[in-house]
Amino acid sequence: MIIVSVVGQAAGKSNDKAAEEILVELAKELETIRNSYFEKLQILESDLTSINKDLQQNSGCDALTLLIRKDAVYENIRQLRWETDNEISKVKYLKGLQIIKILYEKVLSLDHHFASVRTFHEISKISNPNQYPEYEKLKEIIAGKRDRKSAFDLTAILGSNTIVSVVQTFTNMLGANMSREEKEKELAKVECILDFTLRMQSDLNTIYFETAFLNASNDKMKQEIEVLFRDYTKPINYTAALEDCRKNDDWETITQKMGEYLSKMKASSGSAQYKMQVNIEFPIDRLLQFISQYNAFIDQGGKFYEKFGIILDSYENERQCESKLPPEYRKLKADIDLAVQKFNVAYKPVEINGSKMKEILYGLNEFD
Repeated sequence: MIIVSVVGQAAGKSNDKAAEEILVELAKELETIRNSYFEKLQILESDLTSINKDLQQNSGCDALTLLIRKDAVYENIRQLRWETDNEISKVKYLKGLQIIKILYEKVLSLDHHFASVRTFHEISKISNPNQYPEYEKLKEIIAGKRDRKSAFDLTAILGSNTIVSVVQTFTNMLGANMSREEKEKELAKVECILDFTLRMQSDLNTIYFETAFLNASNDKMKQEIEVLFRDYTKPINYTAALEDCRKNDDWETITQKMGEYLSKMKASSGSAQYKMQVNIEFPIDRLLQFISQYNAFIDQGGKFYEKFGIILDSYENERQCESKLPPEYRKLKADIDLAVQKFNVAYKPVEINGSKMKEILYGLNEFD
């Protein structure tokens, strides 16, 4: 009965849920299973108490009958424990599958986020004065009025270097055939551009390289969860990759495979049965390890973007130069503010404290 309800949740509805909701559902279902177990166990233990009392008062054939009944009760208790453990394993496994599905969507969303970030293009455009038409215009004016004997041209490599290019521009300007007023007038047109690019270039490059680092880390997270899914579904003989499962919406097949695995496990006995149980318990531990990795990455990413926001807000002449600053700068600031919100809301860490972890690992909570 429980497997039917979990199948319905795993087959598409989990996208509308947070991982925390799945954990709450898990706790409730485990509590229902435990309560049912203790109710049935209480009845069986009451039978044992009654049989033991009767054994104290009887001997011979009656005692033999009572001993047979006692063995039957013990067998019922053993079977009840096994069925309960089996039910707990099943619920934890399928809820874990739902969490994997949710986390994969988050990782893919992050992948899309990083793919759409135009950081390199924007930073290369706003951190180099050579990318600004006003500065190019100034260089043209100076080139037309420079002293041909003392002026010089930079190579393509040095010309693309911000510092070298600015130094050359000022050097040529000093020797240019221009009045002081002309020089000051032309310089005023680019002062904000030069101030912004020279002050912020290093910080803007930091944003680029650290964003590239986050992107690479997310690629690793994607690989990790794909390996986790492979190991998670291997015991039940599901062989499709996570990407293919998602693309084909094949989650129902996994729950079907799980049902077949449980039936086979029920028909087994001894060490073979125990091994099958361990095989579906172990992936739960792997899932918790991945959740810890994911949480650490999201926490790190949020802090990085908060730092990026502080960096962009640190330009001290922003107010004086506001009209001269490139639109890409304001767009980058808006994108980073949005990214901070996403890391705090859309990609937020999965809240899993010690008691919830015990429930997932052992089917127990701190109030038992």
